[in-house]
Amino acid sequence: MFLIDCGEGTQVQLRKHKIKFSRINHIFISHLHGDHFYGLIGLISTFMLLNRENDLHVYGPKGIKEIILLQLRASGSFTGYNLYFHELESKESEVIFEDETVIVKTIPLNHRVYTNGFLFQEKLGKRHLNVEAVAKYKIEKVYFDKIKSGGNVTLDSGEVIPNKLLSFPPDAPMSYAFCSDTLYDESIVPIIKDVDVLYHESTFLDSEQQYTEKTKHCTAKEAAKIAKLANAKNLILGHYSTRYGSIEPFKTEAETIFENVLLADDGREFEF
Repeated sequence: MFLIDCGEGTQVQLRKHKIKFSRINHIFISHLHGDHFYGLIGLISTFMLLNRENDLHVYGPKGIKEIILLQLRASGSFTGYNLYFHELESKESEVIFEDETVIVKTIPLNHRVYTNGFLFQEKLGKRHLNVEAVAKYKIEKVYFDKIKSGGNVTLDSGEVIPNKLLSFPPDAPMSYAFCSDTLYDESIVPIIKDVDVLYHESTFLDSEQQYTEKTKHCTAKEAAKIAKLANAKNLILGHYSTRYGSIEPFKTEAETIFENVLLADDGREFEF
């Protein structure tokens, strides 16, 4: 499981929603502002108290290793598990994680400090077994994995059954782009082109547009413009300024530019 950013209330939310801490093996920190990483040292310490054994990988801006290790040393703490830091400095998009199912790339963002978003791209999965066809040709289970991997099957008679008769295409791989604190910046569009789900910060409504340049944040409309330019399928808004009494206007303003808009909020879950 991946955790993106780790503010102060992270552990509370994990427990509230019954997410097992042990499932988290990779933590991605966008930038070193407190609301995005002040909960990290607490979570690392809790892992220790829970007798964690699995390796933990932390990806974040250069300096995050020094900060966390200083806190651990100052408190006389240590981890009983391997803690790996992958410090980021590049201002170009780069691959920072890859396994057999997913690849993760950075999305350089324009904020007051060095900041990255993250693009998660699923790899093409295995094909689906055509149960009726397999039964028709009396193919044994030992060949099922080969079929799912795209292989043909040779029967005892010597007849070769092509894979297309034994399986269905795999599910289309999904992609998710997380763009945290940033000024409106069209340079990220090629990186996130055709993404299935885009999370983009929307600190301000259009009436506070004048604050975006100074704070290096976006309006809901600007987030919607990025989604439209990138041909995203869905847009999730978040990171709202607390000056507003309701978050619904963010959706209203964004929908004037982009159709499929969702609002992130504490505890809200999305399935696509």
